[in-house]
Amino acid sequence: MSDLLVRAVGGPCLVQDGGRPGHAAIGVGSSGAADRTSYRLGNRVLGNADGAASLEVTLGGLEIEATGVVWVCVTGAPAPLLVDDRPEPTGAVLALRPGQRLRLGIPPSGLRSYLAVRGGLEVPPLLGSRSRDTLAGLGPPPLVVGDRFAVGSDTAGEMLVDAVPSQSYDDRPVLRVVRGPRADWVTDADRLVSVTWRVGSASDRVGLRLDGASLAPDADRGQLPSEGALRGAIQVPPNGGPVVFGPDHPVTGGYPVVGVVIDADTDRLAQLRPGDELRFRWA
Repeated sequence: MSDLLVRAVGGPCLVQDGGRPGHAAIGVGSSGAADRTSYRLGNRVLGNADGAASLEVTLGGLEIEATGVVWVCVTGAPAPLLVDDRPEPTGAVLALRPGQRLRLGIPPSGLRSYLAVRGGLEVPPLLGSRSRDTLAGLGPPPLVVGDRFAVGSDTAGEMLVDAVPSQSYDDRPVLRVVRGPRADWVTDADRLVSVTWRVGSASDRVGLRLDGASLAPDADRGQLPSEGALRGAIQVPPNGGPVVFGPDHPVTGGYPVVGVVIDADTDRLAQLRPGDELRFRWA
């Protein structure tokens, strides 16, 4: 059996898979890969089964060493790759020989890269998932130097392609939102789609905090009881700065939801860095 040894870590690196849906009744969210499209692509390229565990790497910096022959593919944010000292493209199927090291640099665009391994990572599941939920503290802890991961056997078929195109991201995405159930709890919900927002520095997998403008809560509405929450929901706290829920969002929330990013556009949210600009439009 081959292992992967962690030799260096830059930004947060987490084990992620398809998540653990179905446990909201006990206060546990779905979690899972922030950019599900990129995560699934890496697994498909390597012939893995749905749900095989991968590594979610934020802003590069990860270096791993293979103890045996390990097939890998990096998708998502196009981090510069080095196998030992040899540059390789993201999206390519790469064979790491015993002792070889793969290093991910800082991607020129995007935020999260996904390192898929043929067979997935052999990590004990919790509530049916190997994902790290950063809000609940469930799942494997963030990677540190010295960690060792066994390569699993979660394959579903042969590897049929050598590479897929590297991803790139537009500078100011326009994301589609549907009007939320509490849009009338702010004085001007249409302001959400009329201004340019900026991703705040306190953003993480729980949610993106948006700067650059504010939405004024309707003071006559009073206190809103807690309601169920979902990924992509746009809540407005008392300070008026919207928060867009990410994969590790709480299962309930007590602030008005003025809009919800459609599910197809939430993966793009996962690739926005602090300081990036974005806009919304009504779907």
